[in-house]
Amino acid sequence: MADFFRALINAISILAIPLLLFVFLGWGIVKKVKVYSVFVEGAKEGFDTAVRIIPYLVAMLCAIGIFRASGAMELLTTVLAPVTNLIGMPPETLPMALMRPLSGSGSLGIMTELMKVHGPDSFIGILASTMYGSSETTFYVLAVYFGSVQVKNTRHAVPAGLIADLFGMLGAVFICRIFFGI
Repeated sequence: MADFFRALINAISILAIPLLLFVFLGWGIVKKVKVYSVFVEGAKEGFDTAVRIIPYLVAMLCAIGIFRASGAMELLTTVLAPVTNLIGMPPETLPMALMRPLSGSGSLGIMTELMKVHGPDSFIGILASTMYGSSETTFYVLAVYFGSVQVKNTRHAVPAGLIADLFGMLGAVFICRIFFGI
């Protein structure tokens, strides 16, 4: 059963991006949209947005650096290790699960470190990769999107994003346990 799912996921992953490109380009042609011109205009707007959100990103990256450098990440990992053992998640991957909603580059660094120590084909390496792909940098996205339009009240966005991240992490543990059965 696991081999069938692996083959199915492999086939879907090979076709997904080319299919999406053709669908969007085809839809634009059908609707008689000048696809390239619209693309260039969107890129210009993206640059303007990037300039407006730089202060939000700098503040967030500084806060993440302080959190890691203070030792708070290690303390939190130690406190939550019994919970990770209950759900079948190796405690070594907890920093990845905690950092992913905060920072893509921070979580990529943690994932790289885990792979150097445990190997990319180890359960920990596979789980860290799956966690990276099954969750989002919630606070980064909120800083970018809400910051670009000067929204100060995020209302339900933070809880919804964090709940989605939690289920992404739990789903990663569940799927990796099924596929790699350790």
